[in-house]
Amino acid sequence: MKRRGFITSFLLGTAIPVVIGSLAKLPGGKKLKRFLRPPGALAEDDFLKSCIGCGECANVCPNKCIELQGFEDGFENLAKPAIIAVKKPCILCMACTQVCPTGALKKLEPTEEGKMAAGMGKAFLSTDVCYSYNMRTCGTCYHACPLPGKAMTIGIYEQPTIHYDQCVGCGLCEQACIHMPKAIRVIPTRELDKYKQDRQS
Repeated sequence: MKRRGFITSFLLGTAIPVVIGSLAKLPGGKKLKRFLRPPGALAEDDFLKSCIGCGECANVCPNKCIELQGFEDGFENLAKPAIIAVKKPCILCMACTQVCPTGALKKLEPTEEGKMAAGMGKAFLSTDVCYSYNMRTCGTCYHACPLPGKAMTIGIYEQPTIHYDQCVGCGLCEQACIHMPKAIRVIPTRELDKYKQDRQS
């Protein structure tokens, strides 16, 4: 491996976990587990009971965004499927929902109606660091959104506005964001109440 390639690989390998860790910290100092469940996942408690950790969803994922969790995520999550949006977001192809043998993932079709039912989380924007809200037009998050004009719209300087009733939390906007740390991040459905409470405090 050439020196430049080695340095790039090393920096990516060390920087990504640090970025993920820093994004997972709430203002109050609490840790927020920001991994996403695949589209169509049941409510977390029901999902954990239903999922047998077979890995079929990860095997069929064309984007290879579904990972099987290890011991570091807690015994209850062992071998359960998770998506880290900042690394590889969900492209909403719905292939994983077609092969789940236990119903832990509800079957969804890759139609607009099916995508709207993904229910993975919600994207939240920090306007204080977003380039488009600071006189530097960007728009990468909008152009990455699989539901443009619905989950997200843009205004002057391509300033994004997230429509929470339409956002499904796929994470494509988070990965696309060129600001570091990310100006937009997805909060999993199971963590939304905790996140909102912390923002209000």
